[in-house]
Amino acid sequence: MTSSAHPAPLPGHVDVLIVGAGISGIDAAYRVRSQCPDRSYALLEARESLGGTWDLFRYPGVRADSDIFTLSFPFQPWTGENSMADGPEILDYLRRTVRRFGIDRHLHCNTKVVAADWSGETAHWTVTVERGGEDGPVRSTVTCSFLYLCTGYYDYERGHEPQFPGVESFAGTVVHPQFWPDGLDHAGKNVVVIGSGATAITVVPAMARDAAKVTMLQRTPTWISVLPRRDRVAARIRRFLPAGLAHRVIRARNAAYSNGFYHYCRRFPDRARALLTQAAARRIGPEAAREHFTPSYAPWDQRVCITADADLFKAIRREDVEVVTDHIDSFVPEGIRLRSGRVLPADVVVTATGLRMLALGHIAVSVEGRPVDPAGHMLWRGAMLNDVPNLALCFGYVNLSWTMRADLTARLVCRVLNHMRRADLAAVTPPAEPGVREQPMIELASGYVQRGVQSFPRQGHRTPWRMHQTYLLDTADIARANLRRELHGVPRASVRPVGDDVRLGG
Repeated sequence: MTSSAHPAPLPGHVDVLIVGAGISGIDAAYRVRSQCPDRSYALLEARESLGGTWDLFRYPGVRADSDIFTLSFPFQPWTGENSMADGPEILDYLRRTVRRFGIDRHLHCNTKVVAADWSGETAHWTVTVERGGEDGPVRSTVTCSFLYLCTGYYDYERGHEPQFPGVESFAGTVVHPQFWPDGLDHAGKNVVVIGSGATAITVVPAMARDAAKVTMLQRTPTWISVLPRRDRVAARIRRFLPAGLAHRVIRARNAAYSNGFYHYCRRFPDRARALLTQAAARRIGPEAAREHFTPSYAPWDQRVCITADADLFKAIRREDVEVVTDHIDSFVPEGIRLRSGRVLPADVVVTATGLRMLALGHIAVSVEGRPVDPAGHMLWRGAMLNDVPNLALCFGYVNLSWTMRADLTARLVCRVLNHMRRADLAAVTPPAEPGVREQPMIELASGYVQRGVQSFPRQGHRTPWRMHQTYLLDTADIARANLRRELHGVPRASVRPVGDDVRLGG
């Protein structure tokens, strides 16, 4: 489902414009299609194909770090065998979902949104896009009544790349997982993977199958938990229940387990620390567990990473993988010199050094020509910026699968759209509320969060400005939302009609 050199023409105007055709955007398109069937919509994607993260990342072993039953959509049962699904499996699932529900007919790839400006006079967004042409990108505009940004929370164009001394002298190959080169041959070679997060923990055992040796080089340890690649309980449930019902039961069970473990870690950090350390010690021995897999911070101060079927620990036991906890002094022609003086020989170095966070996907958003800085706004119910009309953002969970929160937000957006239609409103805005204490939107100590969270919208200390990071609480909280009281509405009669531009489902 890729675009051609001559993509289909864009509509001049749609009721709802969704930006980003990853999990969030596909979910949003389904919800608008099913819950607001009288609204026109389009789904724009900057890349050549849908899939977002799952089309971008091509490194060995790429997979989800959430179980697929919670990562998949509630309206499209997962039928694969694996509970910890690989990247290609997920991408195929997304493509099938788009075809099944006809979303592909509204999808425009190779269409990069670069700017969006709101006009209060006409109550619509003018969105500037770039599309590939024979002589380079060509700019055009499309208008919409409601803009829904499903661009994720990190920069697709750049990863986090620290400056390593001497890297220019290195005789081997340096790659970043976010931009994995086609045809990279690591068979029989020495590989050093810099990092200890979710990407490193996935790529290390995958590369170890063919490499002469893989060394995972980390500055500090990361908490790691083990989940089975295939869930036996889920398999039994699917044998006895219809596919749709089985999917809902497994999804609820897995969400409850994940959320319960998160809150256990936050409430009983010492017990959680002991639990995770003992689990690692059983697989690789107590000395290696203490040195390389016992961080100084408490579990879920930073994200707890997942090793599927304990593949990382198994590779360490087989001596296919060595873990080194040290700091880089410099690159040298033959590899990496550490502060301890040791040199790690390397033919290939993988810099799994993390992501760059990005709130609006490089889109210059403005209201009446005035730039919108997301860091200067609070996020109403995890979805809309205060004092910015007819704009929603999608941010998923960080302690559960992204999709569960993304779907909650999409359903809330549809409620807002239907409220506007019933009340005959051209625009709605969550007004700022005095006395709400601002807090970071993501409350993790992870390096990538601390580097980027200050550029993100803020959340508040109370409803409706706080995300609970608990699915059941957020579901109940959103269900109680009083849209008439919480949103400031602009009557349709007070705006200047421009053709059909202000018609929202009329």
